Amino acid sequence: MAIEFEPITGKYFTLEVAGTSYRIYMEESGSGIPLLCLHTAGSDARQFRHILCDRDITSRFRVIAFDMPWHGKSNPPDHFHTTEYKLTVDGYKRIVTAFIAALGLDKPVVMGCSMGGRIVCHLALENPLQYRAMIALEGADNLSPYYDLDWLHRPDVHGGEIQAAFVSSQVAPQSPSHFRHETLWHYMQGGPGIFKGDLHFYWLDGDFDKVSGKIDTSLCPLYLMSGEYDCSCTPERMFATAKRIKGSKPILMEGMGHFPMSENPVLFKQYLLPVLADIADG
Repeated sequence: MAIEFEPITGKYFTLEVAGTSYRIYMEESGSGIPLLCLHTAGSDARQFRHILCDRDITSRFRVIAFDMPWHGKSNPPDHFHTTEYKLTVDGYKRIVTAFIAALGLDKPVVMGCSMGGRIVCHLALENPLQYRAMIALEGADNLSPYYDLDWLHRPDVHGGEIQAAFVSSQVAPQSPSHFRHETLWHYMQGGPGIFKGDLHFYWLDGDFDKVSGKIDTSLCPLYLMSGEYDCSCTPERMFATAKRIKGSKPILMEGMGHFPMSENPVLFKQYLLPVLADIADG
């Protein structure tokens, strides 16, 4: 019986960011308009495997997803054991823009989820002409912590299991069980303290509601997509963000939670394809 390989190419390269070298793992599939996908806090680019394998998408888009430094198959920097990982707005922007420059991506569409959904808004604010469009999945300009981050990195608690337990409440009850547990499995495999370090950006350093209204959506279209069962970046926060950003396009995804691309890819596709068509034909 012949093996049927998935149409995904994986590769490693060294990314230079502000004087620091990172060994980065990336995957890609398809051709056409670059579509760069940014994973959630504490996880990695495996969340986008369904999009990378979908011919309806890859026939028009070159889909690219990479593991952030410290995540998945990407390495932390040298001497990582002497530092505490803590993601910041500026650090995150430098990594994404350095990745785009390294691959020579011309006006990519950037689609991020959760912390990725927040950073695309920061990028659109800073340099809108560099991007064709932004898709913020589960992203808002103002969020509030709702559990104690110290539980995520302590010697008497299994970090991976507590991470999966915390985010399990953010998956919609209708999402298929096998996709739910695959999404949680990614969280069980995160490095020590990495989810906690990501949440420094997501909850503490990423708020920008005082300036988000300056995003010029005539230069960079912005789509805000939120699952109705997301208790982290709630639909209410997404709609409040959309109200502050003139011309942004809010979309409520019924039956979805915080991880649309991995927890229920079939349902997510129904919401994503019209957005991608709007971008491609715009």
